[in-house]
Amino acid sequence: MKIRFGVFFLVLSVCVMCGCSRDSEKKETTSSPSPSAASAQSETEVKTPEPREIKEITLMTHDSFSVSAEVIALFEKEHNAKVIFLKAGDAGEALNKAILSRNNPLADVFYGIDNTFLSRALAADMFMPHPSVHLSHVDDALKLDPSQGLLPVDFGDVCINYDRQWFQNHDMLPPTMLEDLIKPRYKGLLVIENPATSSPGLAFLLATVSRFGEDGYLEFWKQLKANDVLITSGWKEAYWGKFSAASDGDRPLVVSYASSPAAEVFYAKEKPAQSPTGVVIGHGSAFRQIEFAGILKGTKQESLARALLDFLLSPSFQADIPLQMFVFPANKKASLPQVFQEHAAITKEPATLSPGRIQSHRDLWLSQWTELML
Repeated sequence: MKIRFGVFFLVLSVCVMCGCSRDSEKKETTSSPSPSAASAQSETEVKTPEPREIKEITLMTHDSFSVSAEVIALFEKEHNAKVIFLKAGDAGEALNKAILSRNNPLADVFYGIDNTFLSRALAADMFMPHPSVHLSHVDDALKLDPSQGLLPVDFGDVCINYDRQWFQNHDMLPPTMLEDLIKPRYKGLLVIENPATSSPGLAFLLATVSRFGEDGYLEFWKQLKANDVLITSGWKEAYWGKFSAASDGDRPLVVSYASSPAAEVFYAKEKPAQSPTGVVIGHGSAFRQIEFAGILKGTKQESLARALLDFLLSPSFQADIPLQMFVFPANKKASLPQVFQEHAAITKEPATLSPGRIQSHRDLWLSQWTELML
């Protein structure tokens, strides 16, 4: 028994020693990789790509421009870019700044030139042609630049808005065309914006030129003045300061946009079935404003600028336009929010004047209007 136990103990000792030796070998193998493995690991580390540098691109706009952060983030993520917004005043002021700096542009892309300034912008020869893939989904009536340097991005109709409740309370019908505004029953009811200082004010002046012609528009304004029209410097002063549906003012008629009723519903605490305001858009009473965007010559980010302009016309950006700026997207593929479908209007017969005619006569019309009305 003692011999057998001794033999057993000897065998067990040998096994334990062998096992320890193998464990030690395993540990050494784990902690000390072979030269070839170390080399492969080193190669892998060397080949790890550096983070791409984020490129900045500047978009020059008017002060009313707005876009959702999550929408612009789509472009920034796809192109590893950062969009810088340069707000440069109203549309006319922003265009002036772009023209004065065209030899050393302040931005890469410009957004917000409308058809009242289009010819002036094109005459400055500062935009690069860009036949965007999205233009096939834009109505031809919005494409006013054959060179494709300025592409249509949105549009809206400037027209008379009226306070539904006021007219119901006074048992009166609202006007249906421009000619109605000079009738005695509407005396003292209308507030407008000065066309020399307001974009919708200028659009309304152009609507009257289109409707009555150069020989007749001043006669219309003469009668409108006799009918006690009120003139303010800008849209905010007229709409939020004098319009009875949106303020404590006593004027139930105001020059605004055909999409303003949608804004009234959208911002209402309790959503009404019908907007509290209506619009007058028949018989050439509404002037269509079209806004354009283009790539500024001299950009140092041409490829990225082209991508940004395409993005501005893409359904993703275009669908964001209505509830950001309360105008209609130019791209017909963009979805419209329900509130726009139900409460925003588009005239079927807009007042029209060519950009060239506006450019050559704008100063004269403004001068004649100012002399008569102020």
